Amino acid sequence: MQEAQAWVLHRGEKQRDGKSVPGELVQESFIIPDLGPEHVLAEPLYGCWEGNMGHALQRVPVDICRLRREDKVVIGNAGVVRVLETGSAVTRVRPGDLCLVFCNAEQDEHGYPVKVLAYDASHTMGLLARRTRLPERVLVPIPRDTRHSLKQWAAFSLRYITAWSNWRLAYGCWRLQVSESDCPAPFVVGWGGGVSYAQLRLARYAGCRVAMVASQDERLRRLASVDIIPIDRREFPDLMLDPALFASDSGYRQRYTQSEKRFLARVKEAGRGQDVSIFLDHIGAPLFQATLKALGRQGVIATAGWKLGAELIDLSRSTECTKRHQHIHTHYARYSEAVAAVGFAEEMGWLPPVDGERVYTWEEIPQLARDVEEARVASYFPLFQVNPEAPSPVHQEAA
Repeated sequence: MQEAQAWVLHRGEKQRDGKSVPGELVQESFIIPDLGPEHVLAEPLYGCWEGNMGHALQRVPVDICRLRREDKVVIGNAGVVRVLETGSAVTRVRPGDLCLVFCNAEQDEHGYPVKVLAYDASHTMGLLARRTRLPERVLVPIPRDTRHSLKQWAAFSLRYITAWSNWRLAYGCWRLQVSESDCPAPFVVGWGGGVSYAQLRLARYAGCRVAMVASQDERLRRLASVDIIPIDRREFPDLMLDPALFASDSGYRQRYTQSEKRFLARVKEAGRGQDVSIFLDHIGAPLFQATLKALGRQGVIATAGWKLGAELIDLSRSTECTKRHQHIHTHYARYSEAVAAVGFAEEMGWLPPVDGERVYTWEEIPQLARDVEEARVASYFPLFQVNPEAPSPVHQEAA
């Protein structure tokens, strides 16, 4: 065994209502278990702060330490690492290789994820450590002599791979019902977020008309610069639906209705009268009613997770059947999809635009967590650095 400095999340204390107190990251020494035959020792270079990391700190929907029956864990499952040592059975990578972290820690018989590295998969380590132990199967080698930066690949590793798998299924479902001759340029809309951004870029490659909802001036400007029609979320401030309040408060009901009407008008305007073919919704329940109302016939609503509401209620199956709506739910991807996504990205330049963005230092990682939680980060891909890009002389010799 060896030790490494890490930002560690400890098991939470229970409150009277049975919920766990939100956690915080504590810097301390963390023991790294010995390498097994199929493990590698790696040094994280860059990581990207992901939604599941915020869920882990807020302990929503669960305290992952309690779920894993561990007193403390090291989170962080998106980024780039350099391989330092390999177990005896490792064949895919070698010391010195630069790799994406592919966070599918436990998979089903078809290769799709069941549990996620450094989140709900027990006895797994993430990237908030100076050194980390990883199974070989969670590493995807970055193309040698890549023309893209390691920061871009770090931001790519979770959200873009998620986007690849989700878009592939959503677009395929749309095309099973509506051919290219029927509709050569589908209209695709997404709620703001890194996965939606990546999917809308894929939709542009497919010849779609695309729009995205965002609420910050800088994000709206960036969307317009890459031919994504920006829709300003601030124009409909009361669009978050609270069903109980809607039923009991006439003032709230009126405000919500006005916001929803304005939202639907803006979407129709962005589509130049065309109904939404595919709506990318990775937010959840509070926006689901508005999303469905914007969706056209044969339309597809696609999600790869949730942010503000996991449970959906009051869904009319008869209406959805009549409109032939397809509801796509995916969870990350399988390894072959990750490899395909990396190949496409290298060839086409389909990577996050993060060069020039702020990169939080190792000491600033807790501040990054707070900034993301309080919506003070403009980037869809908040990056942090753990170790320098340049390897030490001993690692250069090993490579």
